Amino acid sequence: MIEARGDSGVLFAEPGARWRTVAYGPILCLIIFILELVTGSSVHWFALLFCGSLIAIFVVLQVIAGRRHVSVELTDTALREGTETLPLTSIAAVLPERDDDSWDDEDWESARALGELSGVPRRRTGIGLRLSDGTLVQAWAKDHRALRAALSTAIGQPPRSDDLEAEASETASADATEVAGKDSENGADR
Repeated sequence: MIEARGDSGVLFAEPGARWRTVAYGPILCLIIFILELVTGSSVHWFALLFCGSLIAIFVVLQVIAGRRHVSVELTDTALREGTETLPLTSIAAVLPERDDDSWDDEDWESARALGELSGVPRRRTGIGLRLSDGTLVQAWAKDHRALRAALSTAIGQPPRSDDLEAEASETASADATEVAGKDSENGADR
């Protein structure tokens, strides 16, 4: 999800949509064309050309909209969420993640989402931010943990202890799985 760019100032980036998706429809029509040639049935030249072109045109519009309205970019100086750019100097704090065990919603979950969308886009997760003037807003990204870590680093906020504990437990469980896998491969588990 994170796209590296040549700019050294880009700390995190998600494109919102990828240009390669434009080729999916025409490739499918090409496969159908090849199958019609191989099987000896009548080839539907016009229909396949028309459908491939039409699909490509609609997907181009979706990619343009996705890249404009659902892309995320964090630089040394600003956070851009869709069409809205927020200077990092106006961010006072990155709020902790929602507690999944809690029945209560966090205050930031009902705050305005950044960008000109009505809420957090689908398949993205909100991140609570407290601005310098005290208002709450939601940043969002597919890889919300990476954006949260990059934002915390960018504004100079130390990592939270519960974030460090979660990271340590994930690392420990990954190490334990790796060790268990090595033992069972060598037959040393019995």
